[in-house]
Amino acid sequence: MKGFLDIVRQRFKGDNYEGDQYGGAAGRDGSGLPTTDLGNFMFATGIECSYPTIEHGRVRRDQMAECGHYERWQEDLSLVKEMGLRVLRYGLPYYRIHLGPGRFDWSFADLVMGEMQRLEIIPILDLMHFGVPDWIGNFQNPELPIHFAEYADAVAKRYPWVRYFTPINEIYVTARISAFDGLWNEQLKSDRAFVTATKHLVAASILATHRIALCRPDCIIVQSESAEYTHEMSPSPSPEITLRNKLRFLALDLLYGHPPDADVCFYATDNGLTREEYDWFMRGEPPGYQVMGNDYYGRNERILLPDGALAAGEDVLGWYQMTKAYYDRYRKPVMHTETNVFDADKAPNWLWKQWTNVLRMRADGVPVLGFTWYSLTDQIDWDVELAEKLGHVNACGLFDLNRKPRPVAAAFRALIERFGQITIVPHGEMFAVTKNPARLKIEV
Repeated sequence: MKGFLDIVRQRFKGDNYEGDQYGGAAGRDGSGLPTTDLGNFMFATGIECSYPTIEHGRVRRDQMAECGHYERWQEDLSLVKEMGLRVLRYGLPYYRIHLGPGRFDWSFADLVMGEMQRLEIIPILDLMHFGVPDWIGNFQNPELPIHFAEYADAVAKRYPWVRYFTPINEIYVTARISAFDGLWNEQLKSDRAFVTATKHLVAASILATHRIALCRPDCIIVQSESAEYTHEMSPSPSPEITLRNKLRFLALDLLYGHPPDADVCFYATDNGLTREEYDWFMRGEPPGYQVMGNDYYGRNERILLPDGALAAGEDVLGWYQMTKAYYDRYRKPVMHTETNVFDADKAPNWLWKQWTNVLRMRADGVPVLGFTWYSLTDQIDWDVELAEKLGHVNACGLFDLNRKPRPVAAAFRALIERFGQITIVPHGEMFAVTKNPARLKIEV
């Protein structure tokens, strides 16, 4: 008597049947480079575009200038395409474009945005990355939200084909390094300056998102934020470190209308957040589809030793556990929006470790929309947080500054060839969201 496999093989013999390709485990596995299919997971890289000021405003650190992007932008976009990537975190140089109220210089932006559109690269457009135009001053300026909203409105109107935005990159880090650590921009070192910078930045992001949504009602807002934590080696954790660990949530609490913990709320109101401002933030989250991006570098996780020294704490919690805490708090779809290491030889292993974190998060049912190796090229002086202009090359890119591939480029290419067609959620390929912003429906 013939078995069922014999019958199957006989039945499909005339359909170019070869071997057992119809076996249950040989169906769609998600391998292959990313496609334009709706619902595909977003594999991305980014162009490092930080531009804070140091030395009390006398020196502008512009990473796109220092890393050669202004001269080699066409080559850089070609490298993104050659990697097989479709998504690029890209920051237009805000300080160079917004010349004053109602005044803009689009000369560079138009060139690079036009080329991205031609290459069919999907930008996650970063509108502020650690700095502001000289005429605005710094993050202590209460007029910042109004000026920035005007800029966001102008960008959205000029490039109406863009759907993904990061209005302000890493609000917490921007406020902390500028107003508490005293390294950038206003270079202040006080709790009140930190709270002031935080509320101005969050308000700027909210107003900017409202202006973007007027132009693009179906906008997707990818709010990248640094996942940070300090482990204190003490049997009784100090109130100071406990509070500092909670303050990483303050910007997102205000952005998403989530009530902060009581001690954080007292801290904020003691340092300048008024009750009227608090009520304004708590009205609810901004418009658009909100995605919570978490940036994780091993150096973000620290161990405070008994003698007061700080030791590296990478992967004590790792991206999975740190991001899970954010997800449990805000219940937003997440994206791994930045990661790298400064040792080029260790980068491939770090890449696979981060991807393993993403796979575990997906397996636990958390919607993860994308993964980013940041950045496309090496960076300059991030080992000292841009605080000094030393010219140190940080070997963290997919390519070095001569645009030659680092070992991690081959590893990332192998990763996306293996996983490039997985969907955001398992079996998501059966669903498609219509592009009509006025009415969303699920089609099967």
